[in-house]
Amino acid sequence: MASALSTLETGSSKEAYASGVSWAAVIAGAFVGAALSLSLLALGTGLGLSAVSPWSNVGASSSMVGKAAIVWLITMEIISSAMGGYLAGRLRTKWASVHTDEVYFRDTAHGFLVWAVGLVVTASFLLSAASSMVGGAGQQREEPAVSMPSHAGTSGVQNSNGNSDSSDYYVDSLFRSERDAEGNGVAVRAEAGHILAHALRHGDLPPTDTAYLAQLVAARTGLNPTQAEKRISEVVAEARQSADSARRAAEHLSLWTFLALLIGAFCASYAATIGGRQRDHVKPI
Repeated sequence: MASALSTLETGSSKEAYASGVSWAAVIAGAFVGAALSLSLLALGTGLGLSAVSPWSNVGASSSMVGKAAIVWLITMEIISSAMGGYLAGRLRTKWASVHTDEVYFRDTAHGFLVWAVGLVVTASFLLSAASSMVGGAGQQREEPAVSMPSHAGTSGVQNSNGNSDSSDYYVDSLFRSERDAEGNGVAVRAEAGHILAHALRHGDLPPTDTAYLAQLVAARTGLNPTQAEKRISEVVAEARQSADSARRAAEHLSLWTFLALLIGAFCASYAATIGGRQRDHVKPI
Protein backbone atom coordinates (compact mmCIF):
# COMPACT_ATOMS: atom_id res chain seq x y z
CA MET A 1 0.00 0.00 0.00
CA ALA A 2 2.81 2.37 0.92
CA SER A 3 4.71 1.60 -2.28
CA ALA A 4 1.61 2.15 -4.38
CA LEU A 5 1.02 5.47 -2.65
CA SER A 6 4.59 6.48 -3.25
CA THR A 7 4.31 5.57 -6.94
CA LEU A 8 1.07 7.58 -7.23
CA GLU A 9 2.64 10.62 -5.56
CA THR A 10 5.72 10.35 -7.79
CA GLY A 11 3.55 10.14 -10.91
CA SER A 12 1.42 13.09 -9.75
CA SER A 13 4.49 15.20 -9.09
CA LYS A 14 5.90 14.41 -12.54
CA GLU A 15 2.55 15.21 -14.13
CA ALA A 16 2.34 18.49 -12.19
CA TYR A 17 5.68 19.70 -13.55
CA ALA A 18 5.13 18.39 -17.09
CA SER A 19 3.38 20.77 -19.48
CA GLY A 20 0.75 19.38 -21.79
CA VAL A 21 1.63 21.91 -24.51
CA SER A 22 4.89 22.09 -26.44
CA TRP A 23 4.76 25.78 -27.27
CA ALA A 24 8.00 25.69 -29.23
CA ALA A 25 6.49 23.15 -31.62
CA VAL A 26 3.22 25.09 -31.82
CA ILE A 27 4.94 28.40 -32.64
CA ALA A 28 7.22 26.73 -35.19
CA GLY A 29 4.27 25.08 -36.92
CA ALA A 30 2.26 28.31 -36.82
CA PHE A 31 5.00 30.34 -38.48
CA VAL A 32 5.51 27.68 -41.13
CA GLY A 33 1.77 27.65 -41.81
CA ALA A 34 1.61 31.46 -41.97
CA ALA A 35 4.59 31.59 -44.34
CA LEU A 36 3.02 28.98 -46.60
CA SER A 37 -0.30 30.86 -46.55
CA LEU A 38 1.33 34.11 -47.65
CA SER A 39 3.41 32.33 -50.31
CA LEU A 40 0.39 30.54 -51.74
CA LEU A 41 -1.63 33.76 -51.57
CA ALA A 42 1.01 35.55 -53.64
CA LEU A 43 1.05 32.67 -56.12
CA GLY A 44 -2.74 32.65 -56.41
CA THR A 45 -2.81 36.43 -56.88
CA GLY A 46 -0.26 36.19 -59.68
CA LEU A 47 -2.16 33.39 -61.41
CA GLY A 48 -5.43 35.31 -61.07
CA LEU A 49 -3.97 38.50 -62.52
CA SER A 50 -2.50 36.54 -65.43
CA ALA A 51 -5.92 35.05 -66.21
CA VAL A 52 -7.91 38.31 -66.29
CA SER A 53 -7.82 41.09 -68.85
CA PRO A 54 -9.02 44.73 -68.81
CA TRP A 55 -10.57 44.20 -72.24
CA SER A 56 -14.03 42.73 -72.65
CA ASN A 57 -14.39 39.14 -73.95
CA VAL A 58 -10.69 38.54 -73.33
CA GLY A 59 -9.35 36.28 -70.59
CA ALA A 60 -11.32 34.48 -67.92
CA SER A 61 -14.77 35.71 -66.91
CA SER A 62 -15.42 37.23 -63.51
CA SER A 63 -17.51 34.24 -62.41
CA MET A 64 -14.75 31.83 -63.41
CA VAL A 65 -12.16 33.90 -61.55
CA GLY A 66 -14.39 33.95 -58.46
CA LYS A 67 -14.85 30.17 -58.48
CA ALA A 68 -11.12 29.64 -59.00
CA ALA A 69 -10.36 32.01 -56.10
CA ILE A 70 -12.64 30.02 -53.80
CA VAL A 71 -11.01 26.73 -54.80
CA TRP A 72 -7.55 28.23 -54.33
CA LEU A 73 -8.48 29.63 -50.93
CA ILE A 74 -9.59 26.21 -49.72
CA THR A 75 -6.50 24.53 -51.22
CA MET A 76 -4.25 27.12 -49.61
CA GLU A 77 -5.78 26.49 -46.19
CA ILE A 78 -5.48 22.72 -46.55
CA ILE A 79 -1.80 22.81 -47.55
CA SER A 80 -0.59 25.44 -45.08
CA SER A 81 -2.62 24.19 -42.11
CA ALA A 82 -1.74 20.53 -42.71
CA MET A 83 1.97 21.30 -42.99
CA GLY A 84 1.99 23.45 -39.86
CA GLY A 85 0.00 20.89 -37.85
CA TYR A 86 2.21 18.01 -39.00
CA LEU A 87 5.38 19.82 -37.99
CA ALA A 88 3.94 20.67 -34.58
CA GLY A 89 3.02 17.03 -33.97
CA ARG A 90 6.38 15.77 -35.21
CA LEU A 91 8.47 18.29 -33.26
CA ARG A 92 6.59 18.17 -29.96
CA THR A 93 8.05 16.70 -26.78
CA LYS A 94 7.31 13.03 -26.29
CA TRP A 95 4.96 12.46 -23.34
CA ALA A 96 5.98 9.50 -21.23
CA SER A 97 3.51 7.51 -19.11
CA VAL A 98 0.51 9.19 -20.77
CA HIS A 99 -2.52 7.24 -21.99
CA THR A 100 -2.96 6.87 -25.73
CA ASP A 101 -6.28 8.71 -25.71
CA GLU A 102 -4.69 11.63 -23.88
CA VAL A 103 -1.83 11.71 -26.38
CA TYR A 104 -4.34 11.79 -29.26
CA PHE A 105 -6.23 14.65 -27.61
CA ARG A 106 -3.04 16.64 -27.01
CA ASP A 107 -1.89 16.18 -30.60
CA THR A 108 -5.28 17.35 -31.84
CA ALA A 109 -5.09 20.37 -29.54
CA HIS A 110 -1.58 21.16 -30.80
CA GLY A 111 -2.81 21.18 -34.37
CA PHE A 112 -5.70 23.45 -33.47
CA LEU A 113 -3.33 25.81 -31.65
CA VAL A 114 -1.08 25.90 -34.70
CA TRP A 115 -4.05 26.86 -36.85
CA ALA A 116 -5.18 29.57 -34.41
CA VAL A 117 -1.75 31.14 -33.92
CA GLY A 118 -1.00 30.99 -37.64
CA LEU A 119 -4.32 32.65 -38.43
CA VAL A 120 -3.60 35.48 -36.00
CA VAL A 121 -0.10 35.98 -37.43
CA THR A 122 -1.34 35.98 -41.03
CA ALA A 123 -4.26 38.32 -40.28
CA SER A 124 -1.97 40.71 -38.39
CA PHE A 125 0.48 40.82 -41.28
CA LEU A 126 -2.23 41.40 -43.89
CA LEU A 127 -3.93 44.11 -41.81
CA SER A 128 -0.62 45.84 -41.22
CA ALA A 129 0.22 45.74 -44.92
CA ALA A 130 -3.25 47.01 -45.87
CA SER A 131 -3.04 49.85 -43.33
CA SER A 132 0.37 50.89 -44.66
CA MET A 133 -0.90 50.91 -48.25
CA VAL A 134 -4.02 52.87 -47.36
CA GLY A 135 -2.04 55.33 -45.27
CA GLY A 136 0.49 55.89 -48.06
CA ALA A 137 -2.24 56.42 -50.64
CA GLY A 138 -4.03 58.83 -48.30
CA GLN A 139 -0.91 60.94 -47.81
CA GLN A 140 -0.31 61.16 -51.55
CA ARG A 141 -3.89 62.18 -52.30
CA GLU A 142 -4.40 64.50 -49.35
CA GLU A 143 -5.56 67.96 -50.45
CA PRO A 144 -6.68 71.06 -48.56
CA ALA A 145 -10.39 71.58 -47.97
CA VAL A 146 -12.28 73.26 -50.80
CA SER A 147 -15.37 75.42 -50.30
CA MET A 148 -18.01 75.43 -53.01
CA PRO A 149 -20.25 78.40 -53.82
CA SER A 150 -22.83 79.24 -51.22
CA HIS A 151 -25.75 78.62 -53.62
CA ALA A 152 -24.90 74.90 -53.50
CA GLY A 153 -25.65 74.90 -49.82
CA THR A 154 -21.99 74.17 -49.01
CA SER A 155 -22.69 70.70 -50.37
CA GLY A 156 -19.14 70.52 -51.66
CA VAL A 157 -17.45 71.32 -48.36
CA GLN A 158 -15.10 68.45 -47.68
CA ASN A 159 -12.88 67.47 -44.83
CA SER A 160 -9.12 67.00 -45.10
CA ASN A 161 -9.55 63.40 -46.27
CA GLY A 162 -11.85 64.34 -49.15
CA ASN A 163 -14.89 62.56 -47.70
CA SER A 164 -18.24 64.35 -47.52
CA ASP A 165 -19.81 64.67 -44.12
CA SER A 166 -22.86 62.50 -43.48
CA SER A 167 -24.99 65.57 -42.81
CA ASP A 168 -24.34 67.10 -46.24
CA TYR A 169 -27.67 65.82 -47.55
CA TYR A 170 -29.60 67.73 -44.90
CA VAL A 171 -27.47 70.84 -45.37
CA ASP A 172 -28.14 70.72 -49.11
CA SER A 173 -31.88 70.46 -48.51
CA LEU A 174 -31.79 73.71 -46.51
CA PHE A 175 -30.38 75.75 -49.40
CA ARG A 176 -32.17 74.24 -52.39
CA SER A 177 -33.43 76.72 -54.94
CA GLU A 178 -34.30 76.84 -58.62
CA ARG A 179 -31.04 78.68 -59.29
CA ASP A 180 -29.00 75.61 -58.31
CA ALA A 181 -29.52 74.09 -61.75
CA GLU A 182 -27.62 76.99 -63.29
CA GLY A 183 -24.83 76.85 -60.74
CA ASN A 184 -21.40 75.28 -60.66
CA GLY A 185 -21.39 71.84 -62.34
CA VAL A 186 -19.15 70.29 -59.68
CA ALA A 187 -21.42 71.51 -56.88
CA VAL A 188 -24.53 70.21 -58.66
CA ARG A 189 -22.95 66.79 -59.16
CA ALA A 190 -21.89 66.69 -55.52
CA GLU A 191 -25.39 67.53 -54.33
CA ALA A 192 -26.93 64.93 -56.65
CA GLY A 193 -24.46 62.39 -55.27
CA HIS A 194 -25.56 63.20 -51.71
CA ILE A 195 -29.21 62.71 -52.67
CA LEU A 196 -28.52 59.35 -54.36
CA ALA A 197 -26.39 58.17 -51.44
CA HIS A 198 -29.16 59.10 -49.01
CA ALA A 199 -31.69 57.23 -51.16
CA LEU A 200 -29.53 54.10 -51.25
CA ARG A 201 -29.02 54.18 -47.48
CA HIS A 202 -32.73 54.55 -46.72
CA GLY A 203 -34.08 52.39 -49.56
CA ASP A 204 -36.26 54.98 -51.30
CA LEU A 205 -36.14 58.35 -53.02
CA PRO A 206 -38.69 60.83 -51.60
CA PRO A 207 -40.94 62.65 -54.11
CA THR A 208 -39.39 66.00 -53.23
CA ASP A 209 -35.91 64.66 -53.98
CA THR A 210 -37.16 63.09 -57.22
CA ALA A 211 -38.67 66.38 -58.37
CA TYR A 212 -35.54 68.33 -57.43
CA LEU A 213 -33.24 65.86 -59.18
CA ALA A 214 -35.47 65.96 -62.25
CA GLN A 215 -35.11 69.74 -62.27
CA LEU A 216 -31.31 69.47 -62.10
CA VAL A 217 -31.11 66.75 -64.76
CA ALA A 218 -33.47 68.60 -67.10
CA ALA A 219 -31.46 71.81 -66.77
CA ARG A 220 -28.13 70.09 -67.39
CA THR A 221 -29.18 67.64 -70.16
CA GLY A 222 -32.06 69.35 -71.96
CA LEU A 223 -34.52 66.54 -71.23
CA ASN A 224 -38.13 67.28 -70.36
CA PRO A 225 -39.25 66.61 -66.76
CA THR A 226 -40.88 63.28 -67.65
CA GLN A 227 -37.75 61.98 -69.36
CA ALA A 228 -35.60 63.27 -66.52
CA GLU A 229 -37.67 61.43 -63.91
CA LYS A 230 -37.50 58.25 -65.99
CA ARG A 231 -33.72 58.52 -66.16
CA ILE A 232 -33.56 59.08 -62.42
CA SER A 233 -35.65 55.97 -61.77
CA GLU A 234 -33.40 53.90 -64.03
CA VAL A 235 -30.21 55.19 -62.40
CA VAL A 236 -31.55 54.58 -58.88
CA ALA A 237 -32.63 51.05 -59.82
CA GLU A 238 -29.24 50.33 -61.36
CA ALA A 239 -27.43 51.71 -58.30
CA ARG A 240 -29.54 49.56 -56.00
CA GLN A 241 -28.84 46.48 -58.10
CA SER A 242 -25.13 47.22 -58.05
CA ALA A 243 -25.14 47.71 -54.27
CA ASP A 244 -27.13 44.50 -53.80
CA SER A 245 -24.71 42.58 -56.02
CA ALA A 246 -21.77 43.88 -53.99
CA ARG A 247 -23.51 42.86 -50.78
CA ARG A 248 -24.18 39.35 -52.08
CA ALA A 249 -20.58 39.02 -53.26
CA ALA A 250 -19.29 40.06 -49.84
CA GLU A 251 -21.72 37.64 -48.19
CA HIS A 252 -20.58 34.71 -50.34
CA LEU A 253 -16.92 35.60 -49.78
CA SER A 254 -17.42 35.64 -46.01
CA LEU A 255 -19.19 32.27 -46.01
CA TRP A 256 -16.57 30.61 -48.21
CA THR A 257 -13.78 32.11 -46.11
CA PHE A 258 -15.39 30.67 -42.99
CA LEU A 259 -15.65 27.26 -44.66
CA ALA A 260 -12.01 27.39 -45.78
CA LEU A 261 -10.84 28.32 -42.27
CA LEU A 262 -12.93 25.51 -40.79
CA ILE A 263 -11.36 23.04 -43.20
CA GLY A 264 -7.93 24.41 -42.30
CA ALA A 265 -8.57 23.87 -38.59
CA PHE A 266 -9.58 20.27 -39.23
CA CYS A 267 -6.55 19.58 -41.45
CA ALA A 268 -4.15 21.09 -38.93
CA SER A 269 -5.61 19.04 -36.07
CA TYR A 270 -5.60 15.80 -38.05
CA ALA A 271 -2.10 16.34 -39.46
CA ALA A 272 -0.80 16.96 -35.93
CA THR A 273 -2.07 13.53 -34.85
CA ILE A 274 -0.23 11.93 -37.79
CA GLY A 275 2.98 13.77 -36.95
CA GLY A 276 2.65 12.93 -33.26
CA ARG A 277 2.07 9.24 -34.02
CA GLN A 278 5.18 9.13 -36.18
CA ARG A 279 7.13 11.01 -33.49
CA ASP A 280 6.22 8.43 -30.84
CA HIS A 281 7.08 5.50 -33.09
CA VAL A 282 10.62 6.70 -33.78
CA LYS A 283 13.09 4.14 -32.47
CA PRO A 284 16.12 5.43 -30.58
CA ILE A 285 19.50 4.77 -32.15
